[in-house]
Amino acid sequence: QVQLVESGGGLVRPGGSLRLSCAAVGGNFMFRLRGWYRQAPGKQRELVATVFDRSTFNYADSVKGRFTLSRDDARNTVYLQMDSLRVEDTAAYYCNFKGKFWNGRGWIEFDEWGPGSQVTVSS
Repeated sequence: QVQLVESGGGLVRPGGSLRLSCAAVGGNFMFRLRGWYRQAPGKQRELVATVFDRSTFNYADSVKGRFTLSRDDARNTVYLQMDSLRVEDTAAYYCNFKGKFWNGRGWIEFDEWGPGSQVTVSS
């Protein structure tokens, strides 16, 4: 059973910073794609940043130069450092991991979402 545990988020003033983290727990993993998505009220969920395999990073144009995705493979964790936050960054942020986990007998595909972390940017 794969579970994603998120932390971080909260309330910050415009121009401030926050860091989100997302850790996969529950076994041995081979990750294919890890990243963050966000959903603001009344809007569709959108990509924020992803890392494919271990080295191909992709960012939404709206966050380039302000957000940084990093990974700690020893801890099965990815981080989203968010700087120069804007009011329009306010949303629920969800991590998503895709890959395989070892169930004791073989490698099983998974596609798991975290529970979501609220980020509110307001003065």
